[in-house]
Amino acid sequence: MGFPTPFFRWRPHPWHGLDPGPDAPERVLAYIEITPFDLIKYEVDKITGYVRVDRPQRSSSQPPSLYGFIPRTYCGERVGALCPGADKGDADPLDICVLSERPIDRGDIVLQARVLGGLQLLDRGEADDKIIAVLEGDNVWGGASDIGDLPPVLIERLRHYFSTYKMVPGEARAQIEVRELYDAAHARAVVEAAMADYIEVFGG
Repeated sequence: MGFPTPFFRWRPHPWHGLDPGPDAPERVLAYIEITPFDLIKYEVDKITGYVRVDRPQRSSSQPPSLYGFIPRTYCGERVGALCPGADKGDADPLDICVLSERPIDRGDIVLQARVLGGLQLLDRGEADDKIIAVLEGDNVWGGASDIGDLPPVLIERLRHYFSTYKMVPGEARAQIEVRELYDAAHARAVVEAAMADYIEVFGG
């Protein structure tokens, strides 16, 4: 019996070794770092590809959804140009929040997600967009096609989480501004911009 094609003898780097998916920007592959059960912020180490502890969450709020990034995306000049007031993107892969009706309680996984919209965040002058998506085939959210198909309370929870998740000791509030909620069309444009920024920085 031979190896399947393609076959990776070593695990691919989650950012550079995976791809956004053949149907991007409508449907994307998402690499999940954090679940709604995590009180620690985990983040992929950009050099090794291993998940590392970034920091304990300062506030009492928990992530309201699965949270990770879209492989082979980069928030550079094109992403920054889509966020009024931003000097540039934050030089990280594009973040994604994925809603799932069934609890998923572990990170370091990949899944297919349908892009519905996003939140425009400005972090110290840099665009830090959060794409909002649903798990492909989800029995509750699987039929959603745009951000308006989601209950407002879910968006409210996302807004609250991102307004507090970067609080710094000694500062009255986080140095991050949660701005507009945008629809699927704009979210797809952000994903395309991040894919183009990645190719410019790292190649095809």
